[in-house]
Amino acid sequence: MFGKLFSLGMEKIVSVIKGASKGSGVKADDDFADRLNSRYTVALIVAFAIVVSGQQYFIGKPLNCWEPKHFTGSHVKYMNSYCWVRNTYYLPFDEYIPRPDEVGPRKVLPYYQWIPFIMLGQAFFFFLPSFFWHGLNDRAGVDSDDILSTAHKLSATKDVKARNKILEFLSQQFHRFLRARDTVEGQPLENKGEDIDDGDKKKKGKNTTIQKLYSRRFTGYLLMIFLISKVLYIANVIGQFFVLNLLLGTKYGSFGYDLLSGRGSSGPWKHDVANTFPLVTMCDFQVRRLGNVHKYTVQCVLPINMYNEKIYVFLWFWFLMVAIITVLNFLFWLIRSVLPWDKKRYVTNHLATRQIDVDSKERLISEFVDYLRHDGVFLIRLIGHNCNFLTTNDITGAIWDTWERKVKGYSELPNPSLQDV
Repeated sequence: MFGKLFSLGMEKIVSVIKGASKGSGVKADDDFADRLNSRYTVALIVAFAIVVSGQQYFIGKPLNCWEPKHFTGSHVKYMNSYCWVRNTYYLPFDEYIPRPDEVGPRKVLPYYQWIPFIMLGQAFFFFLPSFFWHGLNDRAGVDSDDILSTAHKLSATKDVKARNKILEFLSQQFHRFLRARDTVEGQPLENKGEDIDDGDKKKKGKNTTIQKLYSRRFTGYLLMIFLISKVLYIANVIGQFFVLNLLLGTKYGSFGYDLLSGRGSSGPWKHDVANTFPLVTMCDFQVRRLGNVHKYTVQCVLPINMYNEKIYVFLWFWFLMVAIITVLNFLFWLIRSVLPWDKKRYVTNHLATRQIDVDSKERLISEFVDYLRHDGVFLIRLIGHNCNFLTTNDITGAIWDTWERKVKGYSELPNPSLQDV
């Protein structure tokens, strides 16, 4: 229930960011953990980037410096613009202020002008694994995007004839996809290689490779790239902690932990925040007047860091939640994909409406799961993650009916298209 409410709320945010109605033009061929990374987190970061850039460039002043008394309006503009562009540095109030010409360590803040762009880069990398999944899944011989979109269409269809037509389309698509794994260029795999000269080792070796790629042994292409995309999600969210350590120049990986461990009001955590997102900084600049160079050191306030601090503290907890959910979700898919008995149990649950002979039920289910292979069961699971239970039952039952009719004869099937549905 919480997951559905959370998804609904985040879909609203995604809709606002995209400037479109809910769900328009959005592919639903993944699961909640994928959407948490590639859609909800992206929408959240983009929203933060809009807030920060609006405060920087449109609404308020991102930086104000305490100008010397003799400065006029043009001098103040120059000073604020220079200090914004050239970076300021943090110096605690109890430390000595070095003269501009003195050489010494300064905690320069090089990031605050680039925060909106840093956030957009973060959003891009959260979306990248989704691009990987959508870009490669159609090379399996079936377009999972079309399968899932048609399944959604089935969920919204009430007319019996229309539902039967959609079910027939889906079951034939599944059968064509699964049957294609048994053939290469339209010929059965077991017949391939008979005409190859024994002395032609290169050709024979090439044919053997093709057989392996298209045989029953290699039937988990979709599942493989789906799991790889989840590994990329995990690598991205963990890598963001390390990248932010470098960009912000602090121990960002322990931000939230230090806050929760009781060091939020004072001590190391407060010191790290003050160093990373200081509100008061220093700026050194020079003004050339009548052949002379005048050096100034002024104190500046960075109101934008008030937003940056709160945003990145929130994002620490958000990234931690996303990392935990994504890792658990990856383990869930990995374990369930390698357990044969779990595949049988899942398929059996969705064949509850089919009348199967009790004496031969176990054997028939095993043969049906063998017919589906890894990718077939995976697609049914993916439909179950995106559609309701009854729709998944109907689709699984339709595939079962097609298997009962055609698996023995492998009769030629028409080539349906989405335009016919």
